[in-house]
Amino acid sequence: MGNRNKIYEMFQTIRKKLTWSYAVSLVMNPIQLPVAAFLIIVAELIINILVVERVPYTEIDWKAYMQECEGFLNGTLDYSKLRGDTGPLVYPAGFVYIYSFFYFLTNYGENIRLAQYIFIGIYLLQLLLVLRIYIKTRKVPPYVFLISILTSYRIHSIYVLRLFNDPIAVLMLYVSLNSFLDGKWYLGSIFYSLGVSVKMNILLYAPALFFFYLINLGLKDTVKQLFICGIIQLVLGLPFIISNPIAYLKGSFDVGRVFNHTWTVNFRFLNVETFESKCFHLTLLAIHIVLLIIFLPMCIKYFKSYCRLKYVQKQVQPQIDAKNTESKRRKLNKSKQKFDMKAEAQEKITKEQEDFLNSFEAMLQKSSQKSGKKNTKKPIALEEDTYYNINFDILSQLFILPMFIVNFIGVACARSLHYQFYSWYFHSLPYLLWSCNFTVITRFLLLAVIELCWNTYPSTNLTSALLHICHFFILYGVYKKISSELNVASKVQ
Repeated sequence: MGNRNKIYEMFQTIRKKLTWSYAVSLVMNPIQLPVAAFLIIVAELIINILVVERVPYTEIDWKAYMQECEGFLNGTLDYSKLRGDTGPLVYPAGFVYIYSFFYFLTNYGENIRLAQYIFIGIYLLQLLLVLRIYIKTRKVPPYVFLISILTSYRIHSIYVLRLFNDPIAVLMLYVSLNSFLDGKWYLGSIFYSLGVSVKMNILLYAPALFFFYLINLGLKDTVKQLFICGIIQLVLGLPFIISNPIAYLKGSFDVGRVFNHTWTVNFRFLNVETFESKCFHLTLLAIHIVLLIIFLPMCIKYFKSYCRLKYVQKQVQPQIDAKNTESKRRKLNKSKQKFDMKAEAQEKITKEQEDFLNSFEAMLQKSSQKSGKKNTKKPIALEEDTYYNINFDILSQLFILPMFIVNFIGVACARSLHYQFYSWYFHSLPYLLWSCNFTVITRFLLLAVIELCWNTYPSTNLTSALLHICHFFILYGVYKKISSELNVASKVQ
């Protein structure tokens, strides 16, 4: 009879979950994102396999990557001599090692299909890390991901149809962000530096990360973390630095590189002469610096709040855990006492008495079923076991928003955006938009226009202008929201 009651209780619990309100919460409530995240991962696995199997692969940089790595594997360590069909090698040493590994895995770069499946794994792993951040922050409703992530043609193309190195750098970045959220500083620094070693766009996060180190760790430990980041770059690049240090630094970290106007997504409306002029590049750099000067003080206040509240968590969490342990112990003791009393009573009653009690219990159950809703009230428990909990994960918002906005500023001020650069900030766009006070329609409109701009090939004067307009609205929306929140916080203090 005990097992039958347990099954009945389990059935009732499941039945209560299968309601319209619960179904709505799975779509609308950020707290329910773990369930939606599982469905998104499964859906993405299916979508990516279908894309690989049914959509023709387009060669852009993969062969050039393999040619560059082949030169390295043949013993060439002078960066100026490592070239492919698209030109000289322009990425740091981490890229060379990773793609050399792919070179052997894919039969010297010939097995494209295997490479595509490797990138499916890279995409799913990154998506898992992205969703983990969104689960912690509880900022964005699940339906946003179901619409934006699953329907992005360009992002799937970048990962599994083009095999660019940008996704690998971004994957390292998200490993790093998750590590910082878990308080694993050394691991975070290692993966951040590894991301930079694949492609230098990860340095766009550096201004925010530097102040995050400084506020949380102090100057001494900040120097340690910077040393770790630096030593990784040195160790990875050492063979090439010994061979030709100038060629390596100029090739892998060329901040003055002039991009080809043919591939630009964001400045199609400029003529080639203006696009390639040094004055234009310096103007963009000046705008980038001004925006950082505007946003970084607000980011620093967020980081300070994060640091204080994390300190509070360290003080409070042991007390919460102790209370919950005590509550659990009381519950176990109570259950044990009931079991002992029941066992003792069973030892004393006769067979006839047991039959009478069973028939009496059945009669009571039958009576309660007949009464229907008349007896729906449950007796009030005299003493309930309380579970204490504070969701400290939501503090992640104070870390993630500054990191995402600083990277977004770098993307918005980039001297040129190529199609694969969409992966630099695509997965942060929902968070940034839901950090604005825009209506839901406005948010989705901005997402749709941005997706349209990145899907238009070749880019046009209109799409380039629209992309800048969308970037401006997001920057303005985030600035206004952060300013209002900090004003409220200052009044409370």
